[in-house]
Amino acid sequence: MSLSKIRIAEIMLLLVAFIWGTSYGVAKGALVFYPVMGFLSVRFIMTFVLLLPALRGHLKKALLPGLALGTILLGIFLSETYGVHLTTASNAAFLISLCVVLTPLVEWAVFRRRPSAEAIGIACLSLVGAMMLTGASQVEMNLGDWLMILAALLRAFMVCSTKYLLQNVKIPALALTAVQVGVVGFGSLLILLLTTGGVPALPTEVSFWTATVYLVVFCTLFAFFAQNYALQHASPTRAALLMGSEPLFGACFAVLWLNEQLTPLAWCGGGLILIAALVGGRPEKVVKAPVPA
Repeated sequence: MSLSKIRIAEIMLLLVAFIWGTSYGVAKGALVFYPVMGFLSVRFIMTFVLLLPALRGHLKKALLPGLALGTILLGIFLSETYGVHLTTASNAAFLISLCVVLTPLVEWAVFRRRPSAEAIGIACLSLVGAMMLTGASQVEMNLGDWLMILAALLRAFMVCSTKYLLQNVKIPALALTAVQVGVVGFGSLLILLLTTGGVPALPTEVSFWTATVYLVVFCTLFAFFAQNYALQHASPTRAALLMGSEPLFGACFAVLWLNEQLTPLAWCGGGLILIAALVGGRPEKVVKAPVPA
């Protein structure tokens, strides 16, 4: 694997972290006008429709991996959405960052590849930074907290499962993304119908559709394509470390766009997360075989 492809993959993962960092504030504004399950249905079904041409000629290869990964993705969004609803925002941000620590352990369990001491140290540094950033020095466990822990575990499992399913199979990233978002969109619609018995009337506010289009194009379409592409060229642990910078980007977006205020301790925590992401994203050392005399 060429070094240039690895670097492109890592840059794309950092860009995904930045985009996802902005998604919380954007989605919060959209949910003012529409319920959670209905909003997830609209967002992901719109994305699925846009990606339908990518399935031409690749449906057979992408179907089974996409169904498996899409089911995990549906669980992530359900756990995150209701977890945030039932716990505080600081607790949610801290607990979802456990993905950084859990990924090396899940990778160890799935690939039987023991993480290095450096990877564990960097993961812990990122976790400490997340705790400082959110101010979550004490976590009182409730149902929402457990849901966020489940979401973090599912995120780690998602990263490792994507790597595992794609390591010996060549599937276009767009085709795989299409199946994944289709599972989330229609799965959310099915849950909505089972729980409410109908679909609420769609909102007419421009701000709702502006937020939805942004989330569809950037936070869903590009982000999941970039993640699926990058995980074919980067290890799950390094991917988690790079995407672990998401809370920092989210904080910057909150300050610049939502006019929220952060304490000096929070900014120090964000700095630790950024340092961990940069150290974790540096090029891996390539060990060359000795040349026979």
